[in-house]
Amino acid sequence: MEKRVGRPLAIAGVMVTAALGLVACAPPGGSAAPTASGGGDFADGAPSCGDEDVVLNAYFETGFPLPTALTEEFTKQYPNVTFDIREDQFAVITQNAPRVLQDSPPDLMRLPQMSELASDGLLLDLDPYAEAFGWTDWPPSQLVQLRVDEDGRRGSGPLYGQGLSYSMTGVFYNKELAEEIGMTEPPATLEEFDAALQAAKDAGITPIAQFNGGATGGLAFPLQALMASYGDPAAINEWIFQQPDATINTPENLEAAEHLQRWIDAGYFADDINSLDYAQMMSRFIGGESLFIFNGDWESGNLDTQMPGNAGFFLMPPLEEGGSLGAMSAPLTFGIAAGAENPDCAAFFLDWAATNEEARTITVEVGGSHPMGAVDAFMPEVEPGSTTEATLDAGATIGEANGAMDFIANATGAIYAQSWTPNLQKMVAGEQTPEGLLESVQADYESQVGN
Repeated sequence: MEKRVGRPLAIAGVMVTAALGLVACAPPGGSAAPTASGGGDFADGAPSCGDEDVVLNAYFETGFPLPTALTEEFTKQYPNVTFDIREDQFAVITQNAPRVLQDSPPDLMRLPQMSELASDGLLLDLDPYAEAFGWTDWPPSQLVQLRVDEDGRRGSGPLYGQGLSYSMTGVFYNKELAEEIGMTEPPATLEEFDAALQAAKDAGITPIAQFNGGATGGLAFPLQALMASYGDPAAINEWIFQQPDATINTPENLEAAEHLQRWIDAGYFADDINSLDYAQMMSRFIGGESLFIFNGDWESGNLDTQMPGNAGFFLMPPLEEGGSLGAMSAPLTFGIAAGAENPDCAAFFLDWAATNEEARTITVEVGGSHPMGAVDAFMPEVEPGSTTEATLDAGATIGEANGAMDFIANATGAIYAQSWTPNLQKMVAGEQTPEGLLESVQADYESQVGN
């Protein structure tokens, strides 16, 4: 998820990937392709692009500069490799993906969804490359979202995608307003966070300006953050990945929803939250009209420009100081077609993007997000005290904690618009309870996945 002003994670292709349906179907115009896996045992060493001329066919998303910037640098370092790039809008890629992978399989493709494509045998199993390049030594949470089992469920099974970067969500805060209420450093516990919210309200400052209007239920951001404070992020992923018998209606999640209800009742959100859209949220925060917002690192560069030195960032604090941490974090996902002409070279490019120092620098400076890879991998220097520095540090912390979660809006194709959003809006309006929220969402989930 690259930095792009005014485009929230949830809107930018549902936490930057389309919500992933799990019912496999053959691609239009043909039968399912055979399942394929890349390479082999690579006895002679890890795969590469070799010395002969290679043209990698790529299918990228329009409007995102990071992939193209990386291909340009790759060609500088490996002049025998050039790229034939086709670009389309995200919605077009979503519609075209099965046919493109079947009829003109690209070496590299931005993946709008994975489960159906993997189940149809249209994507290459990347596990041999993961072994050869050492991706298996990375934090497992970086790649778990990119695994699909034989039943089309994500979270386990072969690896069918790789990320060019991964996003990080948490809490942005206005440093000047924080000083006004005596908050000199980010809260270490949820209790301290609650105290800061109350102090802001007492000072006449809007504690949180969170978007929640229209079809975009932005209260899902703080709700899921609270779920990570009260429970295990891995259990949230199991529900999102549609693992058997998974439920969102757990005692821990009920405590999180009740905590969110207390925030609503206390008046910690803007009065017009149910009509507040994403752009208005950002405008108010940048304009100094709220202390906090829940958002992601794709705004880091924007905030460094609009609020230089004044926008801080922290991960949602745990219940007890030093407790486990979790955050919504998703890869910018690319895959290799099962019928790709140059799979070894394409996989080598994906590994290079995660391990090469210049590539990682481009990912930070152009993409605004954290590179994939090992926890102790090279990171470029950024402006000390900047928002970007804070979000990169948070990404490293979540990597060490193995606390990355996908977005609860990604559990099914309809769960965000048809269940989370209206139920959260009803909670604000006093028409839904925390218990009713989770019961309703779980019922909708089961009807949509056929449990």
